[in-house]
Amino acid sequence: MTKRDLLTMIGKTAGASAMYLAMSSMGEAHETTFTKPVKLEGDVKGASVLVLGAGVAGLVSALELRRAGYNVQVLEYNNRIGGRSWTLKGGDTFTELGGATQHVQFAPGNYINPGPWRIPYHHHGLMHYCTTLGVQLEPFMQVNTNAYLHNTKAFDGKPQRFREISADYQGHISELLAKAVNKNALGDAVTKDDAEKLIESLRSFGALDKDLSYSKGHNSAERRGWAKNPGGGLTAEPIASEPMSLSTVLQSGLWSGIAAGMGIDHQSAIFQPVGGMENVAKGFEKHVGDIVRLNSKVVSIQQDAKGVVVTYEDTKTGARMQAKADYCICTIPLSVLSQIEMNVSDSMSAAIQAVPYEAGFKVGLEFKRRFWEQDEQIYGGISYTDLPITQISYPSTRYGMQGPSTLLGGYTFGAFAYEFTSLPPEERVARAVEWGSKIHPQYKDEFLNGVAVGWHRVPWTMGCFGSWTDDLRKEHYKNLCQMDGRILLAGEHASYIPAWQEGGITSALDAIGRLHQRVVAG
Repeated sequence: MTKRDLLTMIGKTAGASAMYLAMSSMGEAHETTFTKPVKLEGDVKGASVLVLGAGVAGLVSALELRRAGYNVQVLEYNNRIGGRSWTLKGGDTFTELGGATQHVQFAPGNYINPGPWRIPYHHHGLMHYCTTLGVQLEPFMQVNTNAYLHNTKAFDGKPQRFREISADYQGHISELLAKAVNKNALGDAVTKDDAEKLIESLRSFGALDKDLSYSKGHNSAERRGWAKNPGGGLTAEPIASEPMSLSTVLQSGLWSGIAAGMGIDHQSAIFQPVGGMENVAKGFEKHVGDIVRLNSKVVSIQQDAKGVVVTYEDTKTGARMQAKADYCICTIPLSVLSQIEMNVSDSMSAAIQAVPYEAGFKVGLEFKRRFWEQDEQIYGGISYTDLPITQISYPSTRYGMQGPSTLLGGYTFGAFAYEFTSLPPEERVARAVEWGSKIHPQYKDEFLNGVAVGWHRVPWTMGCFGSWTDDLRKEHYKNLCQMDGRILLAGEHASYIPAWQEGGITSALDAIGRLHQRVVAG
């Protein structure tokens, strides 16, 4: 089994967050190396640079090169900037490969992010640009212990509160370990002094009673919740809930969802731009929007000893034109770039052709009201399920709002993503509503409309992100990132942080730094 096969299987069975946790442990998702923007000092000699693509990698390149004095022009396929940093709101329309067109009907203020939707605190590059460009951020709720864990084969298919599974799992394993330490079952692994401290810590960690048991009572109820909550007056006395047995927790398989917020990419603090991820791009637009030509489909990239010539097609008129520059920073996804005529070295060409793109799928659903808050007291966070939607993410903003509201009704990779994407958009939405109703019975009565994005049908990306393996990196990564004549590539695919905007930012800074060294050296 390849690493890619394993990650796909994890994503299919345990959800996207579990897959990213696995990616972190396998070295596929890292804390960024960003400390500050690259300093482009020295005489640029009037050099010009053509940037292909106005996603975050292209926007960072354009911003920093322009600040250094380069003559910069950007070509962008879409009628907007941002690339995969994309927000869908009411009134938006998009057409996917195959011709299906979706008209977003969300009420004003409601949206979903089909691509990136979270900004980890340790993605220092993206945090830097959000701060300096005035992009307002708000907390993203990754873990909400009042959300659900769901397995169709456990508890008769009824969802369970995250906190109940987490508290009971943590309590039972703490009890087992504490009793093992008491019996000196760990031998030389724990000294006597450490054993005493370990038992005390397990008593606190697992909410154990004085006998080191995880049982029904005040301690456990304070973690998993009460059967009857404390109140005031004559009916004030609370009633403790009954913990599940360890066997019940283990056999349910729901313990697999407990680690969803433990990977470094999902640990607090996590943020989101107020109003949608598109606002990251809008922050850049204030500074470089005037040099971006939209609706420009690149059809040929040619270079010689004097410079680079890019032929592009106006997607509105069909007219073909050319743009010229001394150098080119190309951020076009490899899934698309591999189909564009381009005279680069055999080694770079082979690298471009070698990297497959992961399937990804998201569906946004709008409902008449926030029933998850009003009926079930779920404010933000994510519920996880073994159903093909894999997860439901509740909005981390505008809590308590009356009227229509949206949530992320499904986010999945691998086989489930291919299955969803093969269906017409209206059928994708219908299935997400059907499956979601297994967790929230209110779905069908409260549903208003939805929008579904299968990334393999998005014409300007044709996939979600570059899916490297160790063998592919050994053979092709350096060739992909090396300057080839007058051309450099940048984007999440040219990084060790795939699928994240931070990968695009750090790769862009690395690329323009090396380009600048070439220019200054003459």
